[in-house]
Amino acid sequence: MNHEKIYHFEAFDTEHGPVIVEGPLSAEELSQYTFNEKLTAFRPAEKQFEAIKGIADFEEGRIIIARNNEDIIGYVTYLHPDPLERWSEGNMEDLIELGAIEVIPDFRGYRIGSRLLEVTMRDEYMENYIIISTEYYWHWDLKGTGLNIWDYRRVMEKMMAAGGLTPSPTDDPEIISHPANCLMVKIGKHVTGSSIEEFDRLRFLTRHQYRETRR
Repeated sequence: MNHEKIYHFEAFDTEHGPVIVEGPLSAEELSQYTFNEKLTAFRPAEKQFEAIKGIADFEEGRIIIARNNEDIIGYVTYLHPDPLERWSEGNMEDLIELGAIEVIPDFRGYRIGSRLLEVTMRDEYMENYIIISTEYYWHWDLKGTGLNIWDYRRVMEKMMAAGGLTPSPTDDPEIISHPANCLMVKIGKHVTGSSIEEFDRLRFLTRHQYRETRR
């Protein structure tokens, strides 16, 4: 599968200065910018910057950023699912995961998360993918936002909807371990029926495995 990447961008003003949302960017292009020290939701900022530059150069990897002048203040990542996750079991070339999305607190309230997703989906090639995002409440910034679990989930769902992702049922043990967790999915209009069938098998893998053991 050819993982074509077409650059798109959007520019707008905020009270903290201008913001450009752009991508996908290569590691070389990302290296031209600084990475804000408040982007620490997943690991220390310096290490996270190295991680996203690594993702950018994967054949299927995509990094869309939001920057204030030369400073990256938000980003979203896309890549094939981790080999340790159930979603990788089918070795599906047309399945990619929204692995991380983050915006620094200073720039929240400007729909930057939604804009990151909207710019992503302007690339028509994204219609060749099934895009997933696994949402776990223990990753959410409840303290920083002051929201409770359910209000945060509503905000998260609205943001994901900007990219066409909607909640989808699954029997994945981690996701069903808490009712606030969820699997978000967007099936591109060019995805084949066989890929959709394989994805449905992955969504309910526990059920299928149980049936196999009963035979």
